[in-house]
Amino acid sequence: MKLNINGDLWDGRRPLVMGILNVTPDSFFAESRCTDETAILKRAEEIVSQGGKIIDIGGYSSRPGCADVTEEEEIRRVTTATNLIKKEFSNAIISIDTFRSNVAKAAIKDCGADIINDISGGEMDPKMFETAAELKVPYILMHMKGNPQNMTQNTQYTDFKKEVLTYFAERVNRLRLLGVNDIILDPGFGFSKTLEQNYELLDDMECFESFHLPILVGFSRKRMIWQLLESTPEGSLNGTTVLDTIALQKGASILRVHDVKEAVETVKIYEKMKSCSSSKESFSYSYI
Repeated sequence: MKLNINGDLWDGRRPLVMGILNVTPDSFFAESRCTDETAILKRAEEIVSQGGKIIDIGGYSSRPGCADVTEEEEIRRVTTATNLIKKEFSNAIISIDTFRSNVAKAAIKDCGADIINDISGGEMDPKMFETAAELKVPYILMHMKGNPQNMTQNTQYTDFKKEVLTYFAERVNRLRLLGVNDIILDPGFGFSKTLEQNYELLDDMECFESFHLPILVGFSRKRMIWQLLESTPEGSLNGTTVLDTIALQKGASILRVHDVKEAVETVKIYEKMKSCSSSKESFSYSYI
């Protein structure tokens, strides 16, 4: 459960908050879009000041049915943002949300980004796993079938949980053989899953414990919340907090969110409750 992030060891049992910074004009949550330098720096400062430990930069929207973006444009977007943030916040940990190996290379080798966050699990770029091994950075492996343009039509499974676990087992093995040591699993909530499948996976999240790897969850303002509550992304903060809390109790290590302050508070309350539970258990044993 320990990860090497740019030379620093992080214990995956201590939950972190990852703040979303979208340098896209079409991300599903309009308030997360940062399309100029002023907005990028303002958002980065907000994430850092509110206690976020990782800034996740995305230059290609992954919302259902999103428009395609050229590799050159995605590189321009993420490298511009990474350079700006590294200049102002040199200690910030930056994750690059991309399925393209060349985008990851440009942001990490040329600009100093620290983590690859790949929604496709290596499926949309056959060079991605080798690139993660070459760059020697943590790799976030997410479950998805298809691509952002067609994932809502790819929700058919013969044995849902078994197929998700097999997906991770096969890819973790491939990454290990290539020498990738720092792997984070992302169940892919909202990707290639029906409403019922999303909640089934959350309810059984303990099944990922067998991998002994940190788990990232990303529920923030997603359809699985606002569709159930008959609301909107803008009205889904409370639902996000509820799901983040459940996920922490089920072993999540990283919360990927739009609302950093609220997620940091959620982690703080969860850790307080956990420490009290540990103290209570120790007291019981000593009393006996």
